[in-house]
Formats: sequence, structure tokens, C-alpha cells
Amino acid sequence: MFFPEGRIRVHLYGHPCDMRKSFTGLYALTQQGLRADPLSGDLCVFISRRATMMKVLYFDRSGFCIWAKKLEAGCFVSDWSRVRTHEMDWTALKLMLEGIEPGRLRKRYRLPKSAQKTASDTSSDRADSLQCADGIRAEKQASE
Repeated sequence: MFFPEGRIRVHLYGHPCDMRKSFTGLYALTQQGLRADPLSGDLCVFISRRATMMKVLYFDRSGFCIWAKKLEAGCFVSDWSRVRTHEMDWTALKLMLEGIEPGRLRKRYRLPKSAQKTASDTSSDRADSLQCADGIRAEKQASE
């Protein structure tokens, strides 16, 4: 579903949510926890206790829809004590989905130190030993 970005209202539920809930459970949380109308078409965002899964409930003209995203590494929320139930805009939701928290300088996920070291070693090796498709070193070709 495509939304006009300026018209979308997003409600974030500020407490950990049981991700076993489906349409009726999230509908009830929207009414009672968010104090919002689930039939308005606004997006209602719910995040799991571990902050590795997010569900978004909204109503289009034909019925309710749920989007779900589960992270393999990292989490959506770094500190639950700073999260509160509030309304945010479409851009803030997109940033949250990408793992960017405004006001936080670190990324959600970093490579392990062993992988970082391996990546930096291979980049320096590549510069020293460039090979052509036929296997001849670039240095020898340049001298000829």
C-alpha cells in the first residue's frame, strides 16, 4: 500500500507488546492503550519486549492490515525507559525501520571486531596485488 507521506499519522505504543496478538488484540490495544480510533487509517506501531520485532496495524477501506518486521541482529529500541506512547510522522517510522534513532550516535548493528579486521586486511591486500583477468599482475603489465 502506498501512502501520501504528508497525511500519514503514526502512533507508537510505548510499552513492550506481546507479538502473539493479531488483529483483534492489536485493535483492542489501539483503542485502550493508544486512545486512538483503529478505523481512522492511521498506522499503529507495536514493538516486542526484546525490541527485535515490530507490527504495524492499519485499516484501509477493505479491512485491517498488519505489517511485521523481525530483525536478525540489533533492535528497534535501545532503551525502553526513554520510549513513551506518542504520535510521530511517517519519516520517523521509516528511520526507526532502518535502525536510526534520532539523538543516538551509534548504529543499531555493528560488524564484530574480527569481521572488521578481516575487511580492512582484504582492502589493503587488494591494492598491493591487483590481477588482470588472465592472471598477470598489474605491476608487470605497467612496466612493459
